[in-house]
Amino acid sequence: MQNAPQGVNYSENEHCYTIDGDADRSLFFYCQDHKFYMLDGDKIATLFAGFLNTLIHEAELNLSLGVVQTAYANGSSTSFLHTKGIPVVCVPTGVKHLHKRAEDFDVGVYFEANGHGTVLFSDGAMEMINIRAVRETRKTQKSAVTRLLAFTKLINTAVGDAVTNILAIETLLKLCKLSPQSWNNMYTDLPYRQLKINIRDRDIIQTTDAERKISSPAGMQEKIDALVSEFSSARCFVRPSGTENCVRVHAECATQRDADTLAMSVGSMVFDFTEALHSHL
Repeated sequence: MQNAPQGVNYSENEHCYTIDGDADRSLFFYCQDHKFYMLDGDKIATLFAGFLNTLIHEAELNLSLGVVQTAYANGSSTSFLHTKGIPVVCVPTGVKHLHKRAEDFDVGVYFEANGHGTVLFSDGAMEMINIRAVRETRKTQKSAVTRLLAFTKLINTAVGDAVTNILAIETLLKLCKLSPQSWNNMYTDLPYRQLKINIRDRDIIQTTDAERKISSPAGMQEKIDALVSEFSSARCFVRPSGTENCVRVHAECATQRDADTLAMSVGSMVFDFTEALHSHL
C-alpha cells in the first residue's frame, strides 16, 4: 500500500516529489481528502507524450512520436496513449532496452514505473525544430514550435535526470493549466498485484514477446491464458528473476479482488507446474 512519507508537512493544496539517491528517478505525489496519490513513470510518460503530440501536430511537423514501455506499464496507460493515436511499443525490462528502442523515433518517450526515464530527440528532429523555430511565421505554428524547442532545451536526454524531469512536469502543468487531480484523472490505473514465487530453478522458464509470454516450458502459457480468461479487463505475465531462483507474477484486473485472485492462481499454477517438471528429472 502506498502512503505519504512520514515527517513531511504540506497542505492538500500542495504537491511534492520524491527522488532517489543519485537523482535519476522522480515520482510525483499529493494528498486529497486525506487520501494519498502517487503518480508514477506511466503518468509522467503520458503527460509528456500528450503534450509533445499536440505541439507536433499544431506545428505541422513531420515527426514520428512514440512511447516505449515494459510489460510492467499499467494497461490503462497503454490504452490511453492508443486513444490519442500515439504509438506504443513494449520492450524487455531495463533502461538500456527502453533507451535503445526510443531512438527509433524522431521523438521517443520512455519511463519505467519507478520514474526512471526521459525524452529523446533525433538529430533530424532537432534540425527541423530549430529551422522551423526561426522561419515559421504563422502564429499558431510559431507558438507550437517555439514551445517544442524550449522543451528540448529543458529536458535532459541522458538516461535519467530527476531534476530536469521535475522542472518539465511543473512547466507542463502550468502551460496546460492542469492541477495534480486533473492530470491524475486523465486515466485510472487498473488494479494490480505483484507476487514473488520461489522456484528451484528460474532458468526453466523462458519468455518471449518482451517478457509478456512464456515460450518454455510448453503448456504453461496456455494455462495462464485460461486463468486470465476468467476475469474482466485482465492480463497477467510471469517473468523469471535475473538474480534469484524465483519468478515475478504481475496481474491486472478490473477490481483489486480479481487482481489478487488472478495473481495467486497463476502463482500457484507456476509453482505446481515447475515442481512437476522437477519430479520427472
